[in-house]
Amino acid sequence: MVEKIQSSFLNLKQYCEQQEFKGWDPYDGLNSTVFQSLPFVSKRRLVKLAWIQAFKRSPINFRNIAFVKKEYNPKGLGLFLAGYCNLYQMEHKQEYLDKILFLSTTILGLQNTNWSGTCWGYNFDWQARAFFQPKNTPTVVASVFIASALLDAYEITNDEALLHTARSTCNFILKDLNRTYDEKGNFSFSYSPLDKSVVFNASLLGSRLLARVYSFTGEKLLIDEAKKSVDFCVDYQNPDGSWAYGTLPFHQWIDNFHTGYNLECIADYMKYANDNSYALQVSKGFEYYIHTFFTKEGIPKYYNNSVYPIDIHASAQAVITLYKLGKFDENKLLIDQVLSWTINNMQSKKGFFYFQLNKYFTSKIPYMRWAQGWMFYALSTYLKLSNPLHSLNCDE
Repeated sequence: MVEKIQSSFLNLKQYCEQQEFKGWDPYDGLNSTVFQSLPFVSKRRLVKLAWIQAFKRSPINFRNIAFVKKEYNPKGLGLFLAGYCNLYQMEHKQEYLDKILFLSTTILGLQNTNWSGTCWGYNFDWQARAFFQPKNTPTVVASVFIASALLDAYEITNDEALLHTARSTCNFILKDLNRTYDEKGNFSFSYSPLDKSVVFNASLLGSRLLARVYSFTGEKLLIDEAKKSVDFCVDYQNPDGSWAYGTLPFHQWIDNFHTGYNLECIADYMKYANDNSYALQVSKGFEYYIHTFFTKEGIPKYYNNSVYPIDIHASAQAVITLYKLGKFDENKLLIDQVLSWTINNMQSKKGFFYFQLNKYFTSKIPYMRWAQGWMFYALSTYLKLSNPLHSLNCDE
C-alpha cells in the first residue's frame, strides 16, 4: 500500500510543481472579469451568492471563458509548505528545503498588513449566506493554517522571522476577531474581523495556534485565551460526540472534515498546553467521527446522514485527524481503504485529484487549494508516518 500511495503522491507532486502551485478554487467565481464588468448585477448579494454556487457546483469548468485566472491561494501555499516540511523530515534533501524557503517567502509576501497582526485571506471575493468577505479579507482559518505551516518551517530552518510571524498572527486573533461570550465568560472567536458568526472549527483553530505559540514563548495570555475558546466550543458538543458547524439556524449540519478539524484542534491544544481536561470529549468525538463518516468500503461520507457529495477534503482530513489524535497506527486499515478508494476513484492520470463525486456526476476540476493542497499534505503525512526512512526518488 505504501508503494501505491508513494506513486500517487509523486504524480501529484509533479502536477503541482508544473503548475507552480497556482490554480483555481471552488469559490473563486467572483474573480471573473466578465462578472465584474456587470456593475449593476455584481453588487447584489443574492446574485453574487448564486454566481459563486454555480461555479462551485457545476461539473463543467467555466473559468477560462469567464476569465478567472489561476492564482496563488495563501492557504493552499500553507498546505504545500506543511507537506514539504513532512518530506524534509523524511529526507533532508536540498530540493525540499528549497521549496520550504520558496513557499515561506511567497506566503510572507502575500500577508495582509492592515490589521493588528500578520494575517491572510483568500485571493477572491467571497459571498456566504452569513456575510460577505472582500478579496484578501483575513480569516482565522486561513491565517492559522498558514502560521502553523510557518512554525513547521521554523522547526526545520530555525529562522526566527517565521516564529515572529506566527506570534504576530496571535495578535490578529486576540485583537481583531470579534467574540461571542457565554454566561461563563468563555467565548468563540469570529471567522473574520467583519463578521460575528460562531463557527466552532474556526474558533478552535484560533485556540490551536495560540496554544502552539505558547509552547514556544510561554506567554500565559495566549494559553488563557485559548482555553476560554476551547471551553466555549466543548460546551456545544452534542451528547453523541458530534458538533453542528455553528450556531446559526442554517449552520446546523454535521459534516466529516469540520468534525475532524474540531478534534485535531482540541487534541493539539491539550498537547501544547499540557492540559488533558478535554480527553473525554475528544474520545467521544472520535468515536462518533470514526463510526459515522466512513463506509465499509472506505468511502468518506460528507455528512453524518449522507454519503454524497464525496469530497476530496474528507479523504485528506481522515489522515490528518487520525495522526493528530494519535490514532493512525490502530486505524491503519481504514486509512489504507480510504486512500486506496480515493486514488482509484478521484485521481486523474495527470496526477491531480478531483473535487467531488456526486450521485449523478463528477466534478473533475483540479482545484489547487481544496484538492491538491490538502491531498499533498495528507499523503506526505501518511508517507512520513508509514516509513519515514523510505526514499521518494522517482526512479526507485
